[in-house]
Amino acid sequence: MTIIREPVPETDPAAIALQALGWVLADSQRADRFLALTGLTPDALREGLGSAAVLGAVIDFLANNEADLVSAAEALDIAPARIMAAGENLR
Repeated sequence: MTIIREPVPETDPAAIALQALGWVLADSQRADRFLALTGLTPDALREGLGSAAVLGAVIDFLANNEADLVSAAEALDIAPARIMAAGENLR
């Protein structure tokens, strides 16, 4: 599966989190792990896409696994620190 990369605005934490979510969901095993660890259901995830709590959960998921954080940052062509900063701004 190819991830379509849109330029991520420098100061939009929600856009960064949504891009990261797309990366998480692009792999079924990673997506299943995300849902299991966050306790979200697919329906709750869809309903909460605009919620800072849900978007923050995406960043927290990546923050808790450095390999995922680095891989997501490389795939999205953004620095891992920007992903982490987005999480801070969503809280």
